[in-house]
Amino acid sequence: MIQRCSWARDELNIAYHDAEWGVPVHDDQHLFEMLILEGAQAGLSWSTILRKRENYRKAFDDFNPVRVARYTPKRIAKLLANEGIVRNRLKVESAVSNAQAFLRVRDEFGSFDTFIWSFVDGKPKRNRWSKPADVPARTAESDAMSKELRRRGFRFVGSTICYAFMQAVGMVDDHTKGCFRCAP
Repeated sequence: MIQRCSWARDELNIAYHDAEWGVPVHDDQHLFEMLILEGAQAGLSWSTILRKRENYRKAFDDFNPVRVARYTPKRIAKLLANEGIVRNRLKVESAVSNAQAFLRVRDEFGSFDTFIWSFVDGKPKRNRWSKPADVPARTAESDAMSKELRRRGFRFVGSTICYAFMQAVGMVDDHTKGCFRCAP
């Protein structure tokens, strides 16, 4: 039997765990998607967001940051009526303002990837935690990322959200010992 991290229990989480979580991402559009989804998850379970992920992709133009940055109040109102996503005004509005901030960062650094991966010196940090309780909710790196993102106008980017984002995009590999995905 394949051993996985303890949180990967249902079909959706198992697929996400096995194929995505902890895999390094360097595609700006995918990084934007994960940043928005992690912000949407605040106060909710990740399973809720995974179940709504395809709806988010449709609603947010496949997470094209150029398009999302141009959303009008009318478009935001339409999103707030969309039962397929989390209809929290602050979260939806933050997706638009975060797209605008994302584009400014991309313009300054050449890519969002270059900027965001600088918080781990461009390479994944591989942890080898013995049990789930050992995995931190935040780190000095996520604190620094959160502070810098907020300084640049991003919202829903607290340190815990940033750490979850870092795990999601493979900046941090927190597969626990015994998990078949845990790096040797």
